[in-house]
Amino acid sequence: QMQLVESGGGSVQAGGSLRLSCAASGRTFSTYEMGWFRQAPGKEREFVAAISRYGGITDYADSVKGRFTISRDNAKNTVYLRMDSLKPDDTAVYYCAADFSLGTPDRRADKYDYWGRGTQVTVSS
Repeated sequence: QMQLVESGGGSVQAGGSLRLSCAASGRTFSTYEMGWFRQAPGKEREFVAAISRYGGITDYADSVKGRFTISRDNAKNTVYLRMDSLKPDDTAVYYCAADFSLGTPDRRADKYDYWGRGTQVTVSS
C-alpha cells in the first residue's frame, strides 16, 4: 500500500497563488507516475496535471496550462502543484494519485492505483 497525504490547500483571492504538496509513503516513490485531480461540488473528478517518474514528462489540462506547475522531489517522496493566477473556477478538492503503470503520465483517473484524501482549495472573486 502507498499512503498519500495532501497539504497546502486553503482560501485565496482570485489572482493569488497556492502550492499543494503530496507526501507519499509505503512504496518506492520513484517507481510511480504522479497526478493531480480535482473535484468541484456537483461535478465529476477531473484531471489537472501529471508527471513521469523522474519528472521528465509533464502533462496539463488545458484549463490550467500556463498557470499550474507540477513537480516532484523523489528524495523527499513528494509531488507538488504550484498554482498561480487562481480563478474562482479552480475551487475544488484537490487529490493526488499514484500510477504504477509504465508509459507517459495518464489523464484517466481509473489508471491510478492510490489516492490521497484531498485538500480543499477555495478561490474567491
